[in-house]
Amino acid sequence: MTVAADWIIKDAQQLPQPWRILDESLGVDALAELEGVDIIVPLCCWLAEQGFISSRPGRTGVWLDSHEKTDTLLSAPEVDINGIDIIAVHFPVFSDGRGYSLARSLRQNLRYQGDVMAFGDILRDQAFYLTRCGFNVLAPRPDQNPEDMIRALYDFKDAYQSSSVQELPLFRRRA
Repeated sequence: MTVAADWIIKDAQQLPQPWRILDESLGVDALAELEGVDIIVPLCCWLAEQGFISSRPGRTGVWLDSHEKTDTLLSAPEVDINGIDIIAVHFPVFSDGRGYSLARSLRQNLRYQGDVMAFGDILRDQAFYLTRCGFNVLAPRPDQNPEDMIRALYDFKDAYQSSSVQELPLFRRRA
């Protein structure tokens, strides 16, 4: 299991962490013991155990590592991407920017409407930019302060570029 705070920031509000983030070392037997628990499983487990996972009670999310491609989600037979409760993108280190591109691809290319969570080595300085790329749930490191994380979402009033939350760049928004 990966280490994360016992709280999340979802849509600019602090909430208790409702998800149990599992790693690939757990097999189907361990998943059966977590009946009714909301879990996030790595993409490889989700693809391998699709039948079992989709039939279990409780919500299930998919964990993407920063090197994985969003199109892989569509490789499972009969997958409705918007049927996935949450897609969590793992940031192994704060300087790994590939997760930003994954969130943007989920929102823009695949039109994913559900929750997109950033988890792992997430710091206050990333919060504003993560939400601009399409993340609406942040699960930072345990040493981060939730109030600071929420304040960071409002560090900047305007951004020049278009984003997942504002499709028009600043020069197009000006009259």
